[in-house]
Amino acid sequence: MFLSQVVIAIILGIKVTDNSENLGKGFAILVVVLVCTFVSSFAWSWGPLGWLIPSETFPLETRSAGQSVTVCVNLLFTFVIAQAFLSMLCHFKFGIFLFFSGWVFIMSVFVLFLLPETKNIPIEEMTERVWKRHWLWKRFMDDHYDNGGAFTDGEKKNGFNNGFDPSSQL
Repeated sequence: MFLSQVVIAIILGIKVTDNSENLGKGFAILVVVLVCTFVSSFAWSWGPLGWLIPSETFPLETRSAGQSVTVCVNLLFTFVIAQAFLSMLCHFKFGIFLFFSGWVFIMSVFVLFLLPETKNIPIEEMTERVWKRHWLWKRFMDDHYDNGGAFTDGEKKNGFNNGFDPSSQL
């Protein structure tokens, strides 16, 4: 994905200028093939990850709410990118492909260093075995509660295991 966008940017940057529209049939076919390569690479790699990673990230108690927020944010940013693409193309010209290839690079570094492997780990044990042991994400995990939401020392708050008093919401 990264390489196809960089090569498209190089071809368009060299062959298409403000005073010339001479791309040539061979280069035009190469650009189309590279766009198809990008689309197929995205479909096999990054495309499904926007749905897969959130489904493994959120604990069972909040998975449905977390997944619904993820879908809304995903659709919102898809809309924003679709609306902004033509304007960005007119202003950035070939640089728009470098812009998006930069984001592909940043996403790859993020996944490489910050997302742990979840293969063969049951979804119920994801919090304890993955997120609480990760070098970065363990800082954001609440150690006062176990997986079920109960206090780990057995103490009950307001007579409820999870510390939530429904009468406080009346």
